[in-house]
Amino acid sequence: MMWSPPPPAPATDLEAMQLALTEARKAADAGEVPIGAVAIVTGYVVAFGQNRVLRDFDPTAHAEIVALRGAAAALGNYRLNGVTLYVTLEPCAMCAGAMIHARIDRLVFAAADPKAGAAGSVLEVLNHPRLNHQVQVEQGVLAENAAELLRGFFRERRRND
Repeated sequence: MMWSPPPPAPATDLEAMQLALTEARKAADAGEVPIGAVAIVTGYVVAFGQNRVLRDFDPTAHAEIVALRGAAAALGNYRLNGVTLYVTLEPCAMCAGAMIHARIDRLVFAAADPKAGAAGSVLEVLNHPRLNHQVQVEQGVLAENAAELLRGFFRERRRND
């Protein structure tokens, strides 16, 4: 069977974030906190991620980590130069640290996380001046959609508790 490239990546940040929101909804449907991620490189989607901490019994299985692991496997390298990661919520310190070690080029996130965000809201891990790798960071793409998905998820949880 001949190898064929994956389908082309979305043309805009908006379209890519819509894919990440789809992953977040899948996580919510599985009972996980609705956070999704998509890794794109050189015009192709190379990995998807969604929160899997409950399903995998793994405290590190955040959407970003799942997507980074998938991208590394797809590209055959733990260095993810050229990768743009789209995430529905600002990354935590663990995920931001993983992005630095992976050497991603760019992070686009939707909603800020005022409780644990490590891309400027609480901590500045990604572009700390003493680190040797800097990540281009953009925020706010479909922020209200992502925030409402999270609010609705937690509202429903409180209702059922």
